[in-house]
Amino acid sequence: MSFFREIEQSFHDLQSRRNFLSRTSLGLGAAALSGLLNADKSWAGKERGAAAPEVEMPLGKPHFSPKVKRVIYLFQSGAPSQLDLFDYKPRLETMWGQDLPESIRKGQRLTGMTAGQSKFPLAASAFRFDRYLDGKMWMSELIPHISSISGEATFIRSMYTEAINHDPAITFFQTGSEQGGRPSWGSWVSYGLGSDNQNLPSFVVLLSKGRGGDQPLYAKLWSNGFLPSVHQGVVFRSGPDPVFYLNNPGGIDKVTRRRMLDALTELHDLQYKKVLDPEISQRMAQYEMAYRMQTAVPETLDISKEPDYIFDMYGEESRKPGTFAANCLLARKLAEKDVKFIQLYHQGWDQHGNLPKDIQIMTKSVDQASAALVMDLKQRGLLDETLVIWGGEFGRGAYSQGKLTRENYGRDHHPRCFTIWMAGAGVRKGFVYGSTDDFSYNIAENPVHVHDFQATVMHLMGINHEQLIFKHQGRRFRLTDVSGKVVDGILA
Repeated sequence: MSFFREIEQSFHDLQSRRNFLSRTSLGLGAAALSGLLNADKSWAGKERGAAAPEVEMPLGKPHFSPKVKRVIYLFQSGAPSQLDLFDYKPRLETMWGQDLPESIRKGQRLTGMTAGQSKFPLAASAFRFDRYLDGKMWMSELIPHISSISGEATFIRSMYTEAINHDPAITFFQTGSEQGGRPSWGSWVSYGLGSDNQNLPSFVVLLSKGRGGDQPLYAKLWSNGFLPSVHQGVVFRSGPDPVFYLNNPGGIDKVTRRRMLDALTELHDLQYKKVLDPEISQRMAQYEMAYRMQTAVPETLDISKEPDYIFDMYGEESRKPGTFAANCLLARKLAEKDVKFIQLYHQGWDQHGNLPKDIQIMTKSVDQASAALVMDLKQRGLLDETLVIWGGEFGRGAYSQGKLTRENYGRDHHPRCFTIWMAGAGVRKGFVYGSTDDFSYNIAENPVHVHDFQATVMHLMGINHEQLIFKHQGRRFRLTDVSGKVVDGILA
């Protein structure tokens, strides 16, 4: 009998984390229920007196006094054309159809979609631009609502990145690396700062589309990577089941679920004492969070009590679940509930051809709601502690991809310079930072790299980006990898 006991003990000691967790998850869809960790360090053990390990929280509090309590990141997937929205270049009109000078292009790398072109005909924007911010900023007629809140925003016209194709470029913005597998930005924030709400995840993701046929998005963009699994972004979907596997299955009520979790906690206690795997406590924190979310999520996502003037502010699309406008309204509600990192992804901006028509579809889907979110936060006193970010993964080139006519043109990817804007806590109001050359092809002054941008936002949240690290496979990792500096020029 002792022989079999030794085998049983060896099996438990050697059992991998993955096997154990998969065997004990009981079909709760744990990966989909990843969320908050730090607000409930003792998971369920405190209620029952169980000896439970605390969930890791490296900072516990910011490195220094933060100016930003939460971030709402309106990511425009597919790369909006700065030339048709924010970076007016009248010289493109005077040189319309002429070849982009080699002295400007300087042999820079092109995508496979235009590398074979023998000519690079310059394409001026088809849309009218007007001056704002005392003439410091030109804004397209396509975005009248965003233009109206320009006095609340900082525009960075000198962003740049190394990535030239969508997947690595988006991954770089969201994780600090062009290759998948690294923790996402929101996961780093969750890992470092925890949460201010015990009943909702600290990192929430909302998805929408402006038009079909655009580049896909992958879960690696909101993954926890090698950080503890409770820091993974939680996707809130439209419809009756906003978080997969959150609702109790048929025949299971809240009391039964509570008893099941209590029993599961006891089993996890026993297993933790045997294998000392910290992921066990992380997983139980997820289960407990899912239990609390069953009440908190439906309440938070219920917009039926919003007054008509709010829907009028965000636009008619805000009444349709799953649209960008509806997600902007949900982002405000999540901000009110102290969710720390709220990530919206809006697809449809990849316009290699037929840009004049397609960009109108996209701007119509985001313009009013983006501006409304800023003003709604302001009227509720939340803008002073919230940072709203708007932008894509790179910009668009000054020359036309394929045939150029006055009515139609397309633009290829352009990582050398593009525009993003931010509004709210910690950044200057009505401010323009950086500039580009006459073709919006190269940066003329004040370049801002993606890692600089990440370092700056982390700084505003009270985090020294060089000190929030995680050791993995013998190396110390951080969001900004081995570079990045705070852009002091945009700070309020």
